[in-house]
Amino acid sequence: MRLRTLFQTFLHMRIRTKLSILITLIIAVSLSFTIALQQYAFSIYDGQIYDKSSRVLNLSSKAIETELKRIQQLSFRLMSEDQVQNWLNALKANPSDYDKHLLSQLLTDKLISYAGEEPHLYSIQLIDAFGSEYAGGNMISQDPNKRKSILDKAAEGTGESRWMFPDAVDAALILTREIRSFHSSNFDLSYLGTLEIRINIEKIIQDLAPAEGDLIIASGNSIIFPRAQPFSLSEIEAAFTDGKGYTNKEINGEEYFITRIQSANSGWTYINVTPFKQIFDRILFIKELVVFVFIGIFIVVFAIGIRFSYSLTKPIEELMARMKLAEKGNFEEANLLASGGQVSMNEIGLLQRSFRFMIERINTLIQENYTNRLLIKETEFKALQSQINPHFLYNTLESINWMAKVNKQSEISAMVEALAHLLRNSIDLKEPIIPLREELDIVQSYVTIQKMRFEDRLQFELEVPEAMLACPIPKLTLQPLMENAIHYALETIIDPCRITIRGWRTEGNVFLSVEDTGPGMPPGILDRLRNGEIRTKGKGIGLLNIDDRIKLAFGDMYGIQIDDNRTEGAIIVLRLPGEGEAIS
Repeated sequence: MRLRTLFQTFLHMRIRTKLSILITLIIAVSLSFTIALQQYAFSIYDGQIYDKSSRVLNLSSKAIETELKRIQQLSFRLMSEDQVQNWLNALKANPSDYDKHLLSQLLTDKLISYAGEEPHLYSIQLIDAFGSEYAGGNMISQDPNKRKSILDKAAEGTGESRWMFPDAVDAALILTREIRSFHSSNFDLSYLGTLEIRINIEKIIQDLAPAEGDLIIASGNSIIFPRAQPFSLSEIEAAFTDGKGYTNKEINGEEYFITRIQSANSGWTYINVTPFKQIFDRILFIKELVVFVFIGIFIVVFAIGIRFSYSLTKPIEELMARMKLAEKGNFEEANLLASGGQVSMNEIGLLQRSFRFMIERINTLIQENYTNRLLIKETEFKALQSQINPHFLYNTLESINWMAKVNKQSEISAMVEALAHLLRNSIDLKEPIIPLREELDIVQSYVTIQKMRFEDRLQFELEVPEAMLACPIPKLTLQPLMENAIHYALETIIDPCRITIRGWRTEGNVFLSVEDTGPGMPPGILDRLRNGEIRTKGKGIGLLNIDDRIKLAFGDMYGIQIDDNRTEGAIIVLRLPGEGEAIS
């Protein structure tokens, strides 16, 4: 019952109060949820850091071992070269001092070329069967005991590679192996010498291992890297009791994060020791910072929310007051802006602007409605009046025609009939596309009138096959071309002028040409007209008008073409679709 009462009270609250309560609840719930989610996310993040550190160490170890394996392959490639085998076999045969000197030089050059191509090597040294030494790179002198231990280590492998770790005197990781004779001409696996490759393990780790933390490489109880050991290996190993690849260990009063993996390829152990604070201090700081930031955000957002709710509800209340005025029919007062002036451009402001425009539009529509009623009546009257004018003109022409026939003036009668036919077709635009037959009738009527004017100076010929008369053509297409031919050809010369309309078909298209024997047309006139370079003097239907109407009716592939290669006369060709083709 109490919940229902609270709900009813909330429903009847003002929007401003509802927004304030709602914003407060949203922020409080969000803050609680975010803090809980943050703790969960950081716990997952801690685990991901552990796993990532292990993966990084794994990738580093693989990169280091890949590089060492590549150096192993280099040692095999060097000892198996035919030239090296031949030179060592020749040295074993105890040659002359001169030949021995040449062979020594060749071996030294070969070792120098190999050592110079490898950035991670100190030197490559080779000891032949008689104990003579050849080297390429930064060679150091070794005491006899170290030399003997290297030879003994190589002998254990009988051709396979063996490792010797850095010591207090020599920082190099040494790969050594015996060279056996397995040349095709002497495959007896006899001892030819010992190969010693001194590797800069510190440079390999700098290039391929992570810079964060201290990396330790061990083989059993032997330390491969680094030479100066800051941590006790046994103490680190004792920390891994749960079988995981990472752990936390306090060493010398400071806590460290330690990850460890063992290589399945070499059996070496890779350990990364990183100060715990170096990784996790920033995370702990972020955890505390997030809590304080959210509390500050809660206070700021609450204050902004209260102000926002007020700014949101105030324009709504003003709009409601105007709507009440509009409801009573008081549009002018409802259209006034609120005191204070400028309307914002947010949704509420746009709603106010829309309401004001609506009120203005209603007032405008009331005025326009009254004006439109007057215009409609006036238009209806003019439409009725305009219907009288053409009928009066046709009746007058019929009267003139009748009087001409009564007085036996056949030429006047023919001219009047042609004029009436021409006027009817010019005024009637209900059918914009007509058969070619009807268009030629219009042309004939126009020619009849012009014959009366120019008599024998106008020689008209029509050469259109009967089969083309049903083809579609835009109305008043040929007649303007005839008019242009008379205006620009016949009227500009004294001699008779022949105007011919021809028609033919080609590949489903219909072509009509209007030809005259006048002075001709300037080249490129159609393009120049379209570009505005020249302007026509006439007031009738021009070439561009005809070309545009054909393209609008049938498509861009149709239209007007002008033969620019003629020196006398002019030919205008119309390209149209054949009979029965679709009209766009």
